[in-house]
Amino acid sequence: MMNVPLLDLQAQYATIRWEVRKAIDRVCDSQRFVLGPEVTALEREIAAFCGAKFAVGVSSGTDALLASLMAIGVGPDDEVITSSFSFFATAGVIARLQARPVFIDIDSRGFNLDPKDVQAKVTGRTKAILPVHLFGRCADMDDILEVAGEHGINVVEDAAQAIGARDDQQRSAGTVGSMGCFSFFPSKNLGGFGDGGMVVTNDAALAETLRVLRVHGGKPKYHHSLIGGNFRLDALQAAVLRVKLKYLPLWTEARRHNARRYRNLFSEAGLLEQIGLPEDTPGHIYNQFVIRCPDRDRLQIFLRKQGIETEIYYPIPLHLQDCFFKLGYRNGDFPRSETAALEALALPVYPELTEEQQRYVIEQIRNFYLQVRSSLKTEVLMPQAS
Repeated sequence: MMNVPLLDLQAQYATIRWEVRKAIDRVCDSQRFVLGPEVTALEREIAAFCGAKFAVGVSSGTDALLASLMAIGVGPDDEVITSSFSFFATAGVIARLQARPVFIDIDSRGFNLDPKDVQAKVTGRTKAILPVHLFGRCADMDDILEVAGEHGINVVEDAAQAIGARDDQQRSAGTVGSMGCFSFFPSKNLGGFGDGGMVVTNDAALAETLRVLRVHGGKPKYHHSLIGGNFRLDALQAAVLRVKLKYLPLWTEARRHNARRYRNLFSEAGLLEQIGLPEDTPGHIYNQFVIRCPDRDRLQIFLRKQGIETEIYYPIPLHLQDCFFKLGYRNGDFPRSETAALEALALPVYPELTEEQQRYVIEQIRNFYLQVRSSLKTEVLMPQAS
């Protein structure tokens, strides 16, 4: 039996260990641990990497979303349109500001929100549209921007899983709307040694508002015209991320290479009738390689027994979460999201994944479905009791 983890950060760290240790030592020698020159340098480098004018480091991807909505004044009784299929923070930050998440279904091609549904959800209370570039693939932004422009609505991009992703017009995820929000949680393509996040924007006024909000809304210190929060990015995280950012294009290409190999292996194994593969677009960075499969839960258990780690993103759509019960959504409201919640399974796709490991993953998936077919045939051939 072979061990195939969902993500192997130890393998990544082994290749950059001394650079990271040197960067950490630099911060320790400076004794400047919150914001400061390391964060400022990372902000410049992230802005350049994304092609944005400004970047503002914050404490997490969740706080990037929260601070962005605060910066455009989202509050009680406002509405924010977003996807019904995403990580909880996407909707959680809306509710924390006492605004109402207004969900729409995902499109039929993948896991991103269906832009055709946005127009019908706009009301006089709509303050923003929050599309998600899920799993590293850009959402279709043009229809969203058109609706937003017609109604004077801000577009805040949840690009937590999509740093470096590009759409079919070569626009970088996070730079198309008013603001784009990134997460540096360790499992992300660009992950730190803890929590961290970043907001990018081309609007100087929004960038300045974000900088004030992240320090409790104080400017100058102890003078508060805004109510913000403690959204500051640590210098240690910034220093680690500056090392990793240099390798991100290489790691992204390795993920794409592994995704292409998966496609070939699924085809060679004759599994394309059972398995739905993620749509392959040139700008997809594969934060996850998420397949759609029948008997998903049983397949996951089977693979775990074979030493293969997988993950379910996400088992319950946002509109069916208990905390949003009072919004009035029910089973059947967003069928594509609900189907994805039953079928989606993330396979290992990290840069250090070997061809041998990938072949083992496909072999075991094939074995599972062979067993399923065999059991079905047995059930058909079994004589029925009289």
